[in-house]
Amino acid sequence: MFTVSSTVLHYPKRIPYERIKNSILGNHYELSLVFVGTKRATALNEKFRNKNYTPNVLSFPLTKAVGEIVICPQIAKSEASKFNLSPNGYIAYLFIHGLLHLKGHDHGDTMEKMERKYLKLFKIS
Repeated sequence: MFTVSSTVLHYPKRIPYERIKNSILGNHYELSLVFVGTKRATALNEKFRNKNYTPNVLSFPLTKAVGEIVICPQIAKSEASKFNLSPNGYIAYLFIHGLLHLKGHDHGDTMEKMERKYLKLFKIS
């Protein structure tokens, strides 16, 4: 099962979220993708991570086969050019990044290599 919801008006709808999710986590993984504004993203980061800043993406593994990814499009839009990606491409990258965390990967060379692999596979720019 895969659901997308949003508390903000604008987020990219044409990214193949479900195909990307299935490629990384498999068809049986239940995932909720939520797009939120800066206030909600900051509140979630403070509540669950004790961090006081607005994150671009948060990943929440709920069980071994169920998770949630929260993306803040406003932050993503402001960061996209630093990564030579379009705003929509950067949101797709953040989604991939969150999925890899749900799969158990930590930041580092291996994760970066996998991110590049999926960006190429799904023709994200």
